[in-house]
Amino acid sequence: MGKSRTKRFKRPQFSPTGDCQAEAAANGTEGEEDDGPAAELLEKLQHPSAEVRECACAGLARLVQQRPALPGLARRDAVRRLGPLLLDPSLAVRETAAGALRNLSACGGFEVCDDMVTKDIMTPLVALLKECSAGLDSNEMSPQEKKDQNRNSIENIANEAMNVLWNICECSSRAVSIFNKEGCLEIVLKYLSRFSTNVDLAISVAYCLQTVTEDNPELLNSFTAPALHVLESAMLSPVSSMDYIQLKTLVAGTVWNLKDIIPSKSQAEIINAILKILSEVLEVDAGEIVIQMKEAETQRLKAAAETEEIRENANGDHLIEDDEMEEIPHKGKVRRKTFISDLLPPTDKELREAIALLTAQQTALEIIVNMCCSEDPSDDEWEELSSSDESDAFMENSFSECGGQLLSPLCLSHEVHTAFTNYLIPKKIFEKTAFPNSIAVDLCSRSPTWKSLVRKMNTIQCRALVCLQSLVSLLDVDHLGGAAALQTLAQHLSQLLFSQPDFAKHVDFLEAISSALRALLQTMASKNISQCMTPDQLMTLCTAGIHCSNTGVRVNVVSILGITGSVLAKEDGTLETLKTIGCFLLEVATKDSSLVVAGEALDALFDVFADGKEAERASVQIKLLSALKEFQPVFKTKIRKEGRGKYSPDQLCVLDNVKMNLRRFVAYQETVEKRLTT
Repeated sequence: MGKSRTKRFKRPQFSPTGDCQAEAAANGTEGEEDDGPAAELLEKLQHPSAEVRECACAGLARLVQQRPALPGLARRDAVRRLGPLLLDPSLAVRETAAGALRNLSACGGFEVCDDMVTKDIMTPLVALLKECSAGLDSNEMSPQEKKDQNRNSIENIANEAMNVLWNICECSSRAVSIFNKEGCLEIVLKYLSRFSTNVDLAISVAYCLQTVTEDNPELLNSFTAPALHVLESAMLSPVSSMDYIQLKTLVAGTVWNLKDIIPSKSQAEIINAILKILSEVLEVDAGEIVIQMKEAETQRLKAAAETEEIRENANGDHLIEDDEMEEIPHKGKVRRKTFISDLLPPTDKELREAIALLTAQQTALEIIVNMCCSEDPSDDEWEELSSSDESDAFMENSFSECGGQLLSPLCLSHEVHTAFTNYLIPKKIFEKTAFPNSIAVDLCSRSPTWKSLVRKMNTIQCRALVCLQSLVSLLDVDHLGGAAALQTLAQHLSQLLFSQPDFAKHVDFLEAISSALRALLQTMASKNISQCMTPDQLMTLCTAGIHCSNTGVRVNVVSILGITGSVLAKEDGTLETLKTIGCFLLEVATKDSSLVVAGEALDALFDVFADGKEAERASVQIKLLSALKEFQPVFKTKIRKEGRGKYSPDQLCVLDNVKMNLRRFVAYQETVEKRLTT
């Protein structure tokens, strides 16, 4: 029903312990609904002993990962009871309380986060963030030993609190409003400015900033020149480790969100700086990095085991006596007693680096999609862009000019299209659409701690396909490499699709690749570029896709049939294929449970049988007119009865348009049938 639109990507909620439901299932606790542990833990939050309170918070941090436990925690007012502990006299209690709220906000979803705002979690949370900020300042003058110990604790607390803030702001517009009113921007930017000494805290801040700066004009007015320079420093950091790559990518996304306040003379340099970062991120072969990191971990663990064995032999397995140590049964090792480590799974350096890179690449692709979804172009507002080294020093004189005349939002003008090409963005996105490195997938699949990376690699492929859809829809054919490049791309997508015998089972992949194919075939048809999918391939895709539970997939395959059918209708010798397409679309239009899919199928029928001798003959032979006449009142009734309750105003507007076009098309088919049968 018209041109397909690419969805904007919202930042995903972060779960510090991985998939919450999977965690519960793994622990055998899925389906349990016992308030006993919750009641006992919540009671201990009031205990006079800080160690007991810390232990209770750590227990709640684990408990909230079990989805069935959430209603019981809500009934017992867990948020109001945990909130005051964010300001507990004990730093350890503050950290574990923040960790419990972090897990709760990550695992609970939108309803839980909104309820947390209703129960005024933002008041102690903002107070904690302010105290941490002040504490970091005061520590600058402390003796070295005390400074290091306190700063680490305070920064750890700030990191947990920032994740709570990010999760809540992601889910609640009220939380974002409080963020604006309480002046949280200054606080979090102070944390970000410490990126050189605590990149983990800076990454948490960058995630939060990317969330709160999206569609938030009130906050944009708070960005002063010094604030923008903090972003500049982080974005242009020369450090190239994986966590810094992730940080710079997130900050680039934030800077893109600030496009409305960028002075005119700086816009060209800024877009170049953003695209340079995204290009460099996508340049990295993630599969090879995963393989290297996994091998490095294997070697490190092997060396550590050998060293431990030598030490045990030398010491005769005698353990150190220390009140702060406890023995791990059957291991012969010692560790510090701690509850903090219970909040997060143990994550080794190599795994962290691999996750950071994959996350950065996913973020980069999402930023590109969001750039493609900007407002309507206004070409005159752009200075000439180039891929020169200007992007390395783009803000020396630019962000300080924020008081000057500002332009309307940046958008994908001809110059931006050129910048995409100069930085090889289409080529790098094309490369990311390939299936993940099979060796990397195999290595990760055989390791419990690395297994989640397989899903991350698959997600990158899907994001790249969505990115490809956006670029194909927006860029000129020349910027995409010309007609030959589009044909090569079509062959590549077909090979991706049909190399997987069970592609219909992978819904995310099927939605992404069908969206990309839809946009590509539409562009090729509009430019009269010959298409390369055979009728058999086409029907295989559509037959599998139309039975998918995902409405987007069904809409895509129906649209693909309409695009291909409208091309075939103008060619000779296509009668049988057109009849097959017509019967398929007619069945979808009359039987699909979704009015959106049915409307798309009708739209496709209009396109296929609008013109051409073969199309006219096919329409008569499949009795298209009588079928549509019979369905016309049914479709009208369905819109009236189901429309307002199930569909958005925009969808209803499109459906009304389809209903009107159906009446016109029936009249046209009556003239066709009369002419061919007399």
